[in-house]
Amino acid sequence: MDSVITPWEVKGNVDYDKLKREFGLGPLPQLPKVFQEMVLFRRGLIFAHRDFERVLAAIKAKKPLVVMTGLMPSGKFHFGHKMVADQLILYQNLGAKIYLAVADVEAYNSRNQTMKELRETAVTEYAANYAALGLDLKKCDFYFQSERSARGEKANAYYRLAAMLSRHATFNEFRAIYGEISPGKMASALLQAADMLHPQLPEFEGSCPVVVPVGVDQDPHLRFARDLSQRYKEHSFTQLSSTYHHFLPGLKGGKMSSSDPTSYIALSDSPEEAAMKIKKYAFSGGQPTIEEHRLKGGNPDVDVSFQLLRYGLEPDDVKLKKIEDDYRKGKMLTGELKQILIEKITAFLTEHQLKRAKALKQVAKFIN
Repeated sequence: MDSVITPWEVKGNVDYDKLKREFGLGPLPQLPKVFQEMVLFRRGLIFAHRDFERVLAAIKAKKPLVVMTGLMPSGKFHFGHKMVADQLILYQNLGAKIYLAVADVEAYNSRNQTMKELRETAVTEYAANYAALGLDLKKCDFYFQSERSARGEKANAYYRLAAMLSRHATFNEFRAIYGEISPGKMASALLQAADMLHPQLPEFEGSCPVVVPVGVDQDPHLRFARDLSQRYKEHSFTQLSSTYHHFLPGLKGGKMSSSDPTSYIALSDSPEEAAMKIKKYAFSGGQPTIEEHRLKGGNPDVDVSFQLLRYGLEPDDVKLKKIEDDYRKGKMLTGELKQILIEKITAFLTEHQLKRAKALKQVAKFIN
């Protein structure tokens, strides 16, 4: 299938090497040990960057650093979202200030939900899961696009920047970066540019490195914001940095979709629900029959159960390599591989949901 990779749609096979060439992304430089200790970096699942060297320099020199990300509050928090959360926790532990934008304006204009429903989802699904995973939200700037800050000077600075950036964009540029685009998507892109750039305004952190960890489908937003930042003369911005991670495959193959509950495992799913989804929907790289599988072996590269282990549910590289080898050689059957995943995910969800129950009681206290 011909691939489509945009901020609003991903389908078909994703050729990451081709996208690196087309988007001008670079391979990650030599990373300090603390990054190599994290599964996503160590296993090459975070695979490319723009201007990441200045992020590493800021961490080494213990200088101010901002990590910026956004969330669409319109569905369940699933393991695809956890990839970003894990990165935020790493950066926070290294001293970075985390900015978390709730894209409720974009969600309101593109989803059939009220602002109240979107806010509730942002708090109960996203904030609670972030906190349960280990992110200290009291040290984050967690905000809604529709209500940036209770402090007037901060809110004014944010909305002023979003409005003034439009002077420096052209319709032809929108079309070149995004292809066909609607007025709503244009407004969304400008607001997202403000999200990424405004931490450097004097009302916030001031000029400093800002890194945005994203899937490669979001790179058009990065290119657009980077271009605007250099044309905007009212403030001197440090150019945005970014890292790019592989898509965690959906249970049925392809990218996980928040609109299709059978394509993902949510962190609020019970262990029983997760096991059912794995048994029923997880795409297999095995052969049609046991005899053929024993003879030819399976393909872990396309097997979703193996990929979920690879993306972090099996943190031990030695154990993961043995599972991979046994599956490729036909020593391990698809059902056995799924059972390993079920045991891992059951243990994770059981522990995580106890933490999430405690986090739910806390998040409303500091998210205004």
